[in-house]
Amino acid sequence: MASLRDQLGGLVYSTESGRHCPACGEPEAQCKCDDLSEAERLAALDGVVRIRRETSGRKGKGVTTITGVPLASAELKTLAKKLKQRCGTGGAVKEGVIEIQGDHRETLKAALEAEGYKVKLSGG
Repeated sequence: MASLRDQLGGLVYSTESGRHCPACGEPEAQCKCDDLSEAERLAALDGVVRIRRETSGRKGKGVTTITGVPLASAELKTLAKKLKQRCGTGGAVKEGVIEIQGDHRETLKAALEAEGYKVKLSGG
């Protein structure tokens, strides 16, 4: 019979160092999992920023999503704030995707091209 520690996948708390990352087992202050996943996300991009309008899973409300922006998460949030102000609406950054409420594809395309990105409108 496997021990409880083996079932949980390793150390998750220590009285000496506090909480540990369940993925790598390092103390949370020394964990590099977020940095590694951010680097993998940036490496997988092809240099094209894609803008599309989506309504699925949002009760019919349309949002404009922007994917493929080659920025780290902190700079991505700053860019999202700038774009939301440009459109005069709300939005969010979720898992490397910028979501802007409403259909603002043309405005966002012009703004991103002015920032120097190669932009494509995708989807329908």
